[in-house]
Amino acid sequence: MSIFDHFIFYRIGKFLAEHLPINLSYFIATLISDIHYIFAYRDRYEVTQNLKVIFPNKNKKEISKIRLNLFRNFAKYLVDFFHFSKLDMHYIKRKIKIENIDHLNEAVSKKKGIIGLTAHLGNWELGGIVMAMLGYDIWAVALPHQDRRVDSFFNIQREKKGLKVIPISNAKDTCLSLLKNSKIVALLGDRDFTESGILIEFFKKPSLFPIGPAVFSIRTDSPIIAAFMIREKKDFFILRFEKPIYPPKEGTLKEKIKKIITQYKVIFEDYIQKYPEQWYMFRRFWNESMCNNTYL
Repeated sequence: MSIFDHFIFYRIGKFLAEHLPINLSYFIATLISDIHYIFAYRDRYEVTQNLKVIFPNKNKKEISKIRLNLFRNFAKYLVDFFHFSKLDMHYIKRKIKIENIDHLNEAVSKKKGIIGLTAHLGNWELGGIVMAMLGYDIWAVALPHQDRRVDSFFNIQREKKGLKVIPISNAKDTCLSLLKNSKIVALLGDRDFTESGILIEFFKKPSLFPIGPAVFSIRTDSPIIAAFMIREKKDFFILRFEKPIYPPKEGTLKEKIKKIITQYKVIFEDYIQKYPEQWYMFRRFWNESMCNNTYL
């Protein structure tokens, strides 16, 4: 069992992050991460397999360097999460650069709801919190943790700053209702947890993508805006919004779904290639069983 499965880990982490300077918290988290890294055989192996697909021409040393930085960045991601109670507008103005927010405001002005789409990259939790603190009415679908105490801990951290959580159990109906009422619904779109997604070529290999974001867009005529909170040097951040992706007007349902997903998966590929050390995919993303399925 990983230390990340223990409720006490999160309680201790939150206490330290709230009582220590954030740079000291980063240092301690990185140290713990380096120790964890030594013994996390499975996680190291799975991350390596993913990186080999993304960078088939990189050598072992280059892959190992990216992998180590990925573990360290994830530790910092957790510190940021624990630090949410200390987050204020001064921190946002001092530490976060926001780019292309006009893309978001353009979509907001159409009053058709917005699907905010991101990947397990950078600090997606912080991105949602910052949007809520900037005054956007945003709701996020969250997968439950096996331990209810950990699940409650995460949701309380999110909701304290105005990010409203949608339980996965009734996400479909809730998302549709919110979008029809011009709200922003935040989703992660780079991993299918239901095994009912569709196969799309991702880094030149078949990959299972969730169809939810595309279906919601088609059913509500809501645009999809890909957005990413990227960690920069010296632990500054950039919150960047991409151009809206509007649902196509013509084609069958399957054709529309594939067209939408193909548009944003290209964006995902670009960001993951630029920031591989911030793509927190600790389980094998590509596997042989996908090859037994058919493309949509």
